[in-house]
Amino acid sequence: MSDAAAVIDDLREESSELDELVRGLGAEQWAVPTPAPGWSIAHQIAHLIWTDDVALLAATDPEAFAPEVQKALDAPDTFVDVAARAIVDRTPPEALPEALLARWRAGRERMQEVLRSAPAGTRIPWYGPPMSVPSMATARLMETWAHGQDIADALGVTRTPTARLRHIARLGARARDYAYTVRGLPVPEEEFRVELHVPDGGVIAYGPEDAAQRVTGPLRDFCLLVTQRAHRDDLAIRATGPDADRWLDIAQAFAGPPGAGRAPRSEAPGTGNAPREGGR
Repeated sequence: MSDAAAVIDDLREESSELDELVRGLGAEQWAVPTPAPGWSIAHQIAHLIWTDDVALLAATDPEAFAPEVQKALDAPDTFVDVAARAIVDRTPPEALPEALLARWRAGRERMQEVLRSAPAGTRIPWYGPPMSVPSMATARLMETWAHGQDIADALGVTRTPTARLRHIARLGARARDYAYTVRGLPVPEEEFRVELHVPDGGVIAYGPEDAAQRVTGPLRDFCLLVTQRAHRDDLAIRATGPDADRWLDIAQAFAGPPGAGRAPRSEAPGTGNAPREGGR
C-alpha cells in the first residue's frame, strides 16, 4: 500500500490547500459564481462533499453504491448538479460556510481513512471501471484540484503549481483511450508520447520515446486540459500528429459522460460548461 499511502498523503495536502483558500471567506463570497454556470463556490465545495461521500460508500458498501450508478445512467446530464444543489439548498444560508466546511472536512477524513486501511488489491466500484485504491485516491485528488481551480478562478487567485499535479497528469494520460470510447470514436492504434515540463525544469513523460504521435507542454497546462478547466487555445500544449491533435479536443481525466469543456477566453464570458463528475 506504499503507493496508495503516498497518493493519499498528497490528497490530504491538496484538500488542506483548498481548505485554506475558502476558510476565511464570508457568506457573500461563498455565493460568488464560478466558471461553471449555475455553480457558486458553495456548490463547488458541496460537490466535493458529495463525491467524497459516494466514494466512501463505494469503498465500504458496494451493493448500496450500485443505485448511485443507476442514477447517473438515468440522468447523465443532471445528476451531478442535482447532488450539489441539494446539499446547498438543505443548508441554512446563515450557516452555509461553517456547515459545508465542517461536513467536507469530516467526510474527506473518513474517506481517506478507509482508503488507507483497504487491503492490497482492493477494487472499488465507480461510475466507470472499478478502481484500485491508488487510482481512487488519485481521482479524489484530481477532483479536489479541478474544483479548487474553479474556486481560484472565481476569486481571481493564481495558484502555484505543485508536484501533486503529476498524479493528475498520469491519470489524464492513462485515460486517453477512454476519451475516445466514451464518445463512440475509434481508439488510435498507436501509443502517444506525452512530455510535460515541470516548474523545476525537469520533464515527466509517458509512452514510448519514439512515438510519432506526441503531446508536449507545461505540466499545469496539461492538467487544466484533461480536467477541462481551460480550452486548448488558451494553453501551451502542442500536438504532433493528427491523432494526438484530435485528442487535445476530447481529452478528459474523469469517467462519465464527456464534458464540453471551457470555451476559449476570446469568447463571451459565461459560456463555460458545468463540471462533470470527475476522475474515476
